[in-house]
Amino acid sequence: MVFRKPPDGGWGWVIVVVSFFTQFLCYGSPLAVGVLYVEWLDAFGEGKGKTAWVGSLANGIGLLASPVCSVCVSSFGARPVAIFSGFMVAGGLMMSSFAPNIYFLYLSYGIVVGLGCGLLYTATVTITCHYFDKRRGLALGLISTGSSVGLFIYAALQRELIDLYGLDGCLLIVGALSLNILACGSLMRPLESSDSPSPEKTRVDKVPDQYFVYHEKEKSVEENISILEKGYIDEKCVNNVPDYKPDSILNKNVLASINVNEKDTYKKKVVEQTNFCKQLAKRKWQLYLNYWEETVVLFKNKVFSALFVAILLFDIGGFPPSLLMEDVARSANISEDDYHVPLISIIGIMTAVGKLTLGILADFKWINTLYLYVSTLIMTGMALFAIPFAKSYLTLAMLSGFLGFLTGNWSIFPYVTTKTVGIEKLTHAYGILMFFAGLGNSLGPPIVGWFYDWTQEYDTAFYFSGFCVLLGGFLLLLAALPCWNACANQSSKLPPNTYSYKVASSA
Repeated sequence: MVFRKPPDGGWGWVIVVVSFFTQFLCYGSPLAVGVLYVEWLDAFGEGKGKTAWVGSLANGIGLLASPVCSVCVSSFGARPVAIFSGFMVAGGLMMSSFAPNIYFLYLSYGIVVGLGCGLLYTATVTITCHYFDKRRGLALGLISTGSSVGLFIYAALQRELIDLYGLDGCLLIVGALSLNILACGSLMRPLESSDSPSPEKTRVDKVPDQYFVYHEKEKSVEENISILEKGYIDEKCVNNVPDYKPDSILNKNVLASINVNEKDTYKKKVVEQTNFCKQLAKRKWQLYLNYWEETVVLFKNKVFSALFVAILLFDIGGFPPSLLMEDVARSANISEDDYHVPLISIIGIMTAVGKLTLGILADFKWINTLYLYVSTLIMTGMALFAIPFAKSYLTLAMLSGFLGFLTGNWSIFPYVTTKTVGIEKLTHAYGILMFFAGLGNSLGPPIVGWFYDWTQEYDTAFYFSGFCVLLGGFLLLLAALPCWNACANQSSKLPPNTYSYKVASSA
């Protein structure tokens, strides 16, 4: 697909608006699942670790499937993927209202809703990066605030709906609201040149059906020619010789001459078509090999390798507070009179502020976005260490707001990835990184829940979470140190626009 130069405006702002509402509608309930988590604990009577799998799958399965999501967006485009995913999210939420047990929720809420959210996230980020270049940080910050605003509103909305209509009615209404994703997806017009279709796609579409006549069993070119020649002669004998008379020498010679010429032409066409099919198969296989070769080259970049470790550890330790903070407050025996605003709502609104603020900061040339991202990881780890010492609503609210602001680093993560590998490798690299992020999202809350089931307190769990985030931050900082520049210049296989060359100069 041939893309035009990013306009940094125009229809791009429409893309920003619809992407904002898409993330608002699809991620509102999964990110505010902490409200539902408490209800599911009471409804099904399962352990905290087991119940936490529902929310962790909803937020992690889409990221785990990011490579597949990236392929879908690259193959079909952002608009068809967004519309299809809207049906998935709405259907999964409505199915969850009929869940008879926790295992049904693993499928309906965890897998179906989670996969739909993953597809929508990849679609919105990819199409936004195509429409913006100079203002990419601001655009990504704006659309990523959609999920945070959704978390803030859905936390209060779902609690109110549960009080009015019960848990089942809440999920049905939230699912119906998600159908508005279809309207948002229909406005995601692709940025491509209509007069320059994909050459590869055109060639594949123009392959006639007869090229694939012998798909049941592979045969050599000679066997195919002999089979077609036999069928050709039989067909000619049946269709073209009803008036043939054995005693007519003239007719016999003319027919033989015509048959020879037509057979030669036919055999030549068969050979050309067979060779074309072989070349097509070789080209597809080469594309597959190139994909894995590019993956190997990506991991030879020290910053990219450290980035995937950091995002894995960050999601293992940094995601559980947004899911479990409500239960942390209940376990601390905080009075309902002091419970003014849901902690999840505080996390949500501060995450929106953090995404927008960090996204704007990323556009300043004098700020190194990689070091900015590392600083958010280190401060997040320190805040997680402080959670066990918070015994009042005020301290928990302050820590929730601080953690929410730092979680806004999601808005600059695509920006850091683009600067690391280049826009031409964004979809490939981002799919790999989101896979590890999804793995961390899926494992983090159950691990914290299991720690509670074993120790009957959250202190050890959050010490573990803080250690994971700090470790990831320091590893990424070590990989980005300027002393690696001399070593990076000796590697000829690294892409010329990798972040390793820019760390020292832009610091």
